Amino acid sequence: MISITEIFISFLKLGFTAFGGPAMIVYIKEMAVTKKKWLDKENFQEGVALAQAIPGATAMQVAGYVGLKTRGIIGGLASFTAFGFPAFLLMLFLSFLYSKTHSIPEVISLFTGLQVIVVAIVANAFLSFAKPVIKSTGEIAVAILSFILFMFKLNPFLIIIACFIIAQIIFRDSTTKKEQAFKINLYGIGILLVFIFVGLFFLYFIDRNLLTLALIMMKIDFFAFGGGYASLPLMLHEFVENFKWIDEKTFMDGIALGQITPGPIVITSTFVGYILYGFSGAVVATVAIFTPSFIILASLTELSRKIRHSRVFLRGKRGLLASFSGLLLFATVKFSSAVSWDLIKLCMVLISFYALVRRVNILYIVIAGALFSLYAMH
Repeated sequence: MISITEIFISFLKLGFTAFGGPAMIVYIKEMAVTKKKWLDKENFQEGVALAQAIPGATAMQVAGYVGLKTRGIIGGLASFTAFGFPAFLLMLFLSFLYSKTHSIPEVISLFTGLQVIVVAIVANAFLSFAKPVIKSTGEIAVAILSFILFMFKLNPFLIIIACFIIAQIIFRDSTTKKEQAFKINLYGIGILLVFIFVGLFFLYFIDRNLLTLALIMMKIDFFAFGGGYASLPLMLHEFVENFKWIDEKTFMDGIALGQITPGPIVITSTFVGYILYGFSGAVVATVAIFTPSFIILASLTELSRKIRHSRVFLRGKRGLLASFSGLLLFATVKFSSAVSWDLIKLCMVLISFYALVRRVNILYIVIAGALFSLYAMH
């Protein structure tokens, strides 16, 4: 039997080099299927398909799936936590430095340049996300409707639900296979849910602000279909536009920091939590942003083949992914409007976008942009 310690250490090592988001799935496969032979190729591919279909950061979900398949709930928690832990530690450290230094002129110049890089990153995320998703006039219509509704500042969560419902009406070419009854072993998941509710109950009496932070992050994660990038516009809506707890510039700085850490871009939640409530805020925000997606993953791991043949699920997935294409386009427009454009910044965004389209490592782009910003904008 594979030990929990071995699972944890193996994914911890991977976590320290987890740059590139979903690209890390290749390295997880190499470790879990090719080298250690914990899963066969078919089983692993089933996990990848499931991770792409449910909310949350895709690479994190695949890491969790491997642990769940090898040692159940405890194994899933071990692989999921270990894979994300290095990103949390580094983001915590960067958030601390940011809170102490962001008013220094050199740092202002640095982040002014990095905000331009963020625009290129989100624009490329829109392009990469939409290209394989938008395949029909129905999906184009849902994406455009989603974008227009976001521009009119409707609640993003209501828009996502509306697109899911619309998808049931307009998409008729999904599978016709007979849907099968669901059967889940709820014991481990039930214990996990008890711990979550106890934690939220504990926060209620200790600090209501931390409870609110946790609930918002959990709501964002629950609706973040399409990977980690899908969570960014939802965070923008909640923390910048709705509650106005942080300004747009600070949030964009957090995204930039998220790009130089290993792990998913959703680790920006650690930054948001730290800026709002220090270390405790960082911990609460990070745990909360990964909790719902892990629960969904654990619940559906046994059902992955069945859930993928559900008509309602397949139609809904098409609508959700199309709506997130509109959401990412809206985020691109929103972030662009926050930048005071000049010729240097325009050149930076075009060069960065071109480099991203050409698949240059995003870490190199961020570092090059940071160095150029210090030279050209100070």
